Amino acid sequence: MSEGRIRIVVVDDQALVRRGFSLILGEEPDIVVVGEAGDGKEALSVCREQDPDVVLMDVRMPILDGVEATRRLVAGSRARVLMLTTFDLDAHVYQAIRAGASGFLLKDVRPDHLAHAVRAVAAGDTMLAPAITRRLVEEFVQRPAPGSVPDAAAVLTEREREVLVLLARGRSNAEIARDLVLSETTVKTHVTRILTKLGVRDRVQAVVLAYECGLVRPGAL
Repeated sequence: MSEGRIRIVVVDDQALVRRGFSLILGEEPDIVVVGEAGDGKEALSVCREQDPDVVLMDVRMPILDGVEATRRLVAGSRARVLMLTTFDLDAHVYQAIRAGASGFLLKDVRPDHLAHAVRAVAAGDTMLAPAITRRLVEEFVQRPAPGSVPDAAAVLTEREREVLVLLARGRSNAEIARDLVLSETTVKTHVTRILTKLGVRDRVQAVVLAYECGLVRPGAL
């Protein structure tokens, strides 16, 4: 961060949208917009130069779309990505989450929510409401044929699997602790171990993996 401020790059193919987000975030004392880009290819260049903490990334753009730009950013930098979209159930957003995005926002987001989301993602959290995450995953998940993909969850203990299933069903840490009669601290420890064992960046990617390996079935409560 720059002098304690969160460094942001705003990426959208519409100049007015970019400028609007930049102006909103520029009014926050703990946030500084260090660059803008009009497509994914330009975004990669700007991010190499500016080393941002968070990138606001439009999902649909010319030249290089937000999904592929996110995949390359996550693989090659410390930046965390917040996707921008018009629709809350968007197959492109689902692909971006699989590629490593830390959350998504609708483009009509309120200014105060925008700043909150940026701070949350910069702090290492994800910005996806559990209910929306579940709807998004269930809508677009492609489950493998039985036996076609190794069971990634096989590396987990029985307790860790229980925690992952509840995560995938949209439960918060507090709700998981209540359901399994554990402390929240213990739940957080389990979540950390799950992420490490599965080799995923955050709990959203863990949820996607839980569905894709068949540990959780769409429609399960």
